Amino acid sequence: MGRRKIEIKRIENKSSRQVTFSKRRNGLIDKARQLSILCESSVAVVVVSASGKLYNSSSGDDMSKIIERYDIQHADELKALDLAEKTRNYLPHKELLEIVQSQLEEPNADNISVDFLISLEEQLETALSISRARKTELMIASVKSLQEKEKLLREENHVLASQMGKNTFMKTDDDPGMSSENSYGNQTPETLPLLK
Repeated sequence: MGRRKIEIKRIENKSSRQVTFSKRRNGLIDKARQLSILCESSVAVVVVSASGKLYNSSSGDDMSKIIERYDIQHADELKALDLAEKTRNYLPHKELLEIVQSQLEEPNADNISVDFLISLEEQLETALSISRARKTELMIASVKSLQEKEKLLREENHVLASQMGKNTFMKTDDDPGMSSENSYGNQTPETLPLLK
């Protein structure tokens, strides 16, 4: 006889609700610990009961480290969302620059209100911060790509150096008259200075 499926709804009986809360909380914490061990990840679980009692558990890293990482990432996400929201409210960069140029080149440029100039300034600052954020993203992606290429080149250089060492050692065994100036012997050749 298997388990019967339980309908997910509020348990009316207070003692049954407390027992279920306790069992499921412990099961959740156990599953989180297992996930941390199986996947070498950091897991934090925070549970607040109906009475307001706080239960927490962490695996992998200390709870404060996990929360600190979450705060940092969450702050970055909020900044990105804030920038995205601001972009929806303002004109595209090109249109904005055209409006500024047309307004300032008109003969009655002296009659432009301070509020209008403040609005333009805010829009320009937002456009600039969005452009800088995008530039930073592209630069970070470029740096990561170059680091991956560097790693591959280092590995390839290491493999080639070890192959040259083996080939030279074989030639030395085959031809005893070969001069030591042309062979590396058991030493691996010097790697390229750019990849050090």
